[in-house]
Amino acid sequence: MDFDFQDQKVISEIEKLNAKKVLVQLPEGIKKEALRIVQTLEKTGAEIIVSGETCWGGCDVSINEAKELSVDLIVHYGHVPFREFDFKNILYIPCYDNTDLTPLLKKSLEDLKEFQKIALVSSIQHIKKLESTKKFLEENNKEVIIPNKKGVSHSGGHVLGCEFSLLKELDYDAVLVLGNRFHSLGASLAQEKNVYLVDVYNNEIKLMNELRDIIIRQRFASIEKAKQAKKIGIILGTKPGQKFGSAEILKRQLKDKEVIVLTMSEITPDKLLSFYNIEAFIELACPRIAIEDYEKYRKPILTFKEAMVLTGHYSWEELLKQGLL
Repeated sequence: MDFDFQDQKVISEIEKLNAKKVLVQLPEGIKKEALRIVQTLEKTGAEIIVSGETCWGGCDVSINEAKELSVDLIVHYGHVPFREFDFKNILYIPCYDNTDLTPLLKKSLEDLKEFQKIALVSSIQHIKKLESTKKFLEENNKEVIIPNKKGVSHSGGHVLGCEFSLLKELDYDAVLVLGNRFHSLGASLAQEKNVYLVDVYNNEIKLMNELRDIIIRQRFASIEKAKQAKKIGIILGTKPGQKFGSAEILKRQLKDKEVIVLTMSEITPDKLLSFYNIEAFIELACPRIAIEDYEKYRKPILTFKEAMVLTGHYSWEELLKQGLL
């Protein structure tokens, strides 16, 4: 991995703001860079503090920590702005990956040989490679669409863990994702066409159909189990950027259930164990928590969209047609 941490840009921002105390926030995959980053930024004379909490996206900015510590600046690595937050100074460093994709793109031609029209999308780390990838595929007789920005995506072709609406209502034969398993699985769950991952970190081209089918079976099983539950917990995420769906709507629609509303900043199996008499949960934080962590939990956990099937708002078939994400 060859990430660009833009050290000079961060130093310049600290000096411009005359920041005395800075909170650094790193995603799980690059926390190993924390010591180097601290040593580099301390040259400005500022006090550098690293958040040890989990960080899963641009939705997961440590606003509460920053206020508690009275810092002057948050430096949030690995993501781009997701929404406006109630904190003045946030610097986003996307950590663009400089890895040469050419060898993997050559491999992808064999996988894509049956498809003419390709939708091309990327996580933020590879977003600068979209145009060169498009050119490469077009030179190999493919028609390539980089979808326009939609929803909370940062730019055309950009996908997040919860944002794949730019892939919907387009005409294409298959999807090619520059990034990782997380984003390519999301693209596969969001629409019905074949999704291929250009997996820089495992040096392979991966068709996501098999994993998608496993996840779909798991989600169906979760909904069916939740239908049998008499006592349901609705979990409100307290992270400022992770709020999906309405507890009020669900409470009205779950009239035949006993319902409790809970708050959690981070949803974990240990926390849910304490509510041993609750038979199923609906989480209104990040929708990927329920999907990605299925095997961690003893009881079914649904997303807001899946809860709409539970309440009869629409059918399982309708949910699949519109996409789980």
